[in-house]
Amino acid sequence: MPASVAPATLAAATARPRSARTVDIALRDGSTLRLRPVVSADEPELRRFLATLDERDRALRFFTAAADLDRAAHLCACVERGDGWGIVALAPARSGEPERVVGHGCALRVAPGADSAEVAFVVAAELRGEGVATAMLAHLAELARGGGARRLTAVVKAENAAMIEVFRESGLEVEVRAAAGELELSMPAEVGPGARERYDRRDAEAAVAAVGHVLRPASVAVVGASAREGSIGGAVVRNLLDGGYGGRLHVVNRRGGTIAGLPAARSLTELEEPVELVVVAVPAAGVAEVARDAAATGVKALVVLSDGFGEAGEEGRERQRELLEICRRAGMRLVGPNCLGVLDTDPAVRLDASFAPTQPPAGRVAFLSQSGALGIAVIDTARELGIGLSSFVSVGDKADLSGNDFLSFWEQDAATDVVLLYLESFGNPRRFSRVARRVARSKPIVAVKGGRSSAGAAAAGSHTGALLAGSDATVQALFRQAGVIATDTLGELFDVAALLATQPAPRGPRVGIVTNGGGLGILCADACAAAGLDVVALPAPVRTRLAAALRPGAAVRNPVDLLAAASPAEFEQAISLVGASGAVDAVIALYVPPMVSDPAEIASAIVAGAGAAGVPVAAVMTMADAPRDPFADRLPVFRFPEEAARAVARAAAHGGWLAEAADDPEPALDVDGDRAAAAIAHALAGDDGWLAPELVAELLDAYGIARPAQRIVASARAAGTAARELGGAVALKAIADGLVHRTDAGAVEIGLASPTAVERAASAMRKRLTAAGATVRGFLVQAMAEPGVELLTGVVADPVFGPVVACAAGGTRAELEADSAVRLTPLGPGQAAAMMRELRCFPLLDGFRGAPRCDVPAVERLLQRLAALADAHPEIAEIECNPLVVTPSGALAVDARVRVAPAPERLPEPALRQP
Repeated sequence: MPASVAPATLAAATARPRSARTVDIALRDGSTLRLRPVVSADEPELRRFLATLDERDRALRFFTAAADLDRAAHLCACVERGDGWGIVALAPARSGEPERVVGHGCALRVAPGADSAEVAFVVAAELRGEGVATAMLAHLAELARGGGARRLTAVVKAENAAMIEVFRESGLEVEVRAAAGELELSMPAEVGPGARERYDRRDAEAAVAAVGHVLRPASVAVVGASAREGSIGGAVVRNLLDGGYGGRLHVVNRRGGTIAGLPAARSLTELEEPVELVVVAVPAAGVAEVARDAAATGVKALVVLSDGFGEAGEEGRERQRELLEICRRAGMRLVGPNCLGVLDTDPAVRLDASFAPTQPPAGRVAFLSQSGALGIAVIDTARELGIGLSSFVSVGDKADLSGNDFLSFWEQDAATDVVLLYLESFGNPRRFSRVARRVARSKPIVAVKGGRSSAGAAAAGSHTGALLAGSDATVQALFRQAGVIATDTLGELFDVAALLATQPAPRGPRVGIVTNGGGLGILCADACAAAGLDVVALPAPVRTRLAAALRPGAAVRNPVDLLAAASPAEFEQAISLVGASGAVDAVIALYVPPMVSDPAEIASAIVAGAGAAGVPVAAVMTMADAPRDPFADRLPVFRFPEEAARAVARAAAHGGWLAEAADDPEPALDVDGDRAAAAIAHALAGDDGWLAPELVAELLDAYGIARPAQRIVASARAAGTAARELGGAVALKAIADGLVHRTDAGAVEIGLASPTAVERAASAMRKRLTAAGATVRGFLVQAMAEPGVELLTGVVADPVFGPVVACAAGGTRAELEADSAVRLTPLGPGQAAAMMRELRCFPLLDGFRGAPRCDVPAVERLLQRLAALADAHPEIAEIECNPLVVTPSGALAVDARVRVAPAPERLPEPALRQP
């Protein structure tokens, strides 16, 4: 068996030839543009496009204004036939119109088989500055990288400042060398963190513009408007009128007439002016026709309320694909279909383009719901609790605009302080993670996720797979990394929203409790402890000041019991003293109404005390008719202490995240990606995808993952010889096709102290496994690792979330103990360190009961290397090190398994989701 992969196979193994694919991108103005592979039939249209360039543009692109455009168009159209890649940008078009090229880009190898490719592109003048050239460069970089090229080069005339800026703004690491009148540019053909950050920034600009057409339109048309009682279109028109919409409102009904006092056009094409936003409330079968009319009249965005699309089987999904294709071809943006609508309470807009039966009060909380029916309940609950909304969006089937786009809009919206999300699925969770992490640094995001259970655990092939299946661990990891405050119920969602809409996030978990009921204080302390808060002892000087300010008999420890008849002044003083003590990060003030005090006066006193506390304060008023006016827009008020404790705990965890949310850069690792790719390529040619032990060793070595010394042999006698060469005690492991869990199959013997013992054990193992129907191909003889703490570490490729990293209690405990930490890739040093400290078994690594401390940083580095390995090689379906033995001197992957599969198809970045 080979000990390593032959170097001659590297070039073939590491190149993943791919062709360009059709994608849509978002432009800075919020519209969309299509990029697709160039084909030979494009030659006439390319000739027309090149002819539209002025002399200066042609000179900058071809280095001569007198270029032969026929020849240039031919070469541009045929680039994919040679050793290169080409793409064209297509202008938005109305239905039935021919495609019109507005940009072209190509990457050509500088020589046959070379590892570098020269890029060039040109964009129509009217689209410059919209991000088209940058997107083409990114796509060409991915295509070249996938085809084996490692670097991109370009030659640019020195006066072509705009093109030089495109390269510099791409986020690629550009090197520049001056030549006579020219600049020679060189950069890696790899879209790294810097480039992704630039793409996200441009996507945010595009999202703000696109969502602006939806939430702040200057004009709205309701198609399907009706005077019929109970109609959805009629409800939308009434809400727009009753809400005082500040723009121009049009109604469309195929019968014409008058609706709600407004003249009804029979179609959008009859309107005398272009409309910015169209709300569609017609049966599903008629939506495509409305979309075509909207495209023909220059509409910027659609909100489709109609159901019968993605949620309605294959016929509905095909209908949704057709709708999105119409929108994308025209550059229109789409909310829905199958949604409740949208609303914005900005006084300058006052848009209620929904069919919700009630309108929420205006406020500073934005809400996005994937469920329309739930949206109605949300609006009702917000009104009941007095939580004002800045805007509400029901995204429904979210065929186009999604939570990522609205998050970017709310990030810069001065009217929004807190964002609430109800999510059932993720279209692009990795982008969500990046966007939410950026937004959460300035505005809290609170989410509840529906559909968190799974029945996938039984199908998992490794302990790591079983660990991640059948739970919402991956979703929680996504939220944790992104700084999203996860709640379990809608009630908790609103509790946290009420707190953060009026108070900053606590900086830590220390809480002070002030109450006029001893039992209530005890319940609150229990609830705080259960939620992970610390009910800390108050410093002696603070207790002294409290004793002086309160009536005799008051308890001045924590909880502070003011006694039942406490006055408003005592509440105010106690809250301010405890809050300003420096000993707590938040205060919970609880009031139970006796007969001798006025609840409204107590409420005002709590608000006044909170103003002097210097930390967030939450109020609990244990009465059904608690006064709310004194608290309005100042403090959250809860009915029970448990609600307040959970809300403060969630907010405090977010405060801790903010304190640690400095950029956690992807680590710069010394790895051999080509060597790893070659090992994977060999495995892909196998039957079941599980790597042979020699290829597993190649993969681990390529990424610097430490393992014990080992030998792979074919016979029992050779196993004894290998043991003699290794010296000392060894472990013996059978190599057999289809054998995943060796221990369960009796294919492992450990602590064998002599070559003779190894040879005998190997012979017996072969007989036993052969009798059980296994085909033994050989043996792995491995030096015994020194005793240590056993962990499980691994990565599983989730079909939605991408690579998911797990660390857990290892060995045989992996299936018995629910003790794990999970993150998504990429994994920075800070997240790796946080994973370790989330484990309940972490004390065993940290000198428990006087034991020597283990090399925890070695595990953190290994986690980062596993994450980098899975990120760089999407063919890896599962990789697991179990056990990973951790000692004071390092961490060794004693047993490792890897399964590979053809890499899932993914969109290049930047790109919108495809129909």
